[in-house]
Amino acid sequence: MSNANIRPECLAAAQSWTPPTGDEIKAVLALAEFSGADAAALLGLGLGGGRTVRRWTAGETAIPYAAWALLCHAAGLGIIWI
Repeated sequence: MSNANIRPECLAAAQSWTPPTGDEIKAVLALAEFSGADAAALLGLGLGGGRTVRRWTAGETAIPYAAWALLCHAAGLGIIWI
């Protein structure tokens, strides 16, 4: 899988960032080979963190920029916050 499924504006620094869709979050998780629980552990979400990740991927709640940036880094998409 490539990052072709992720819009370039989602890989921008915070001041010009466009939040990703649920499908784009799923694509980053797949690139990182992360389950929801893996992502929650990386992000320090604690108990119920997997549920938070599911809400992001379902589009129920927006993913915070910091969490997105760390997941993108883990997926090999670079340091997007610079």
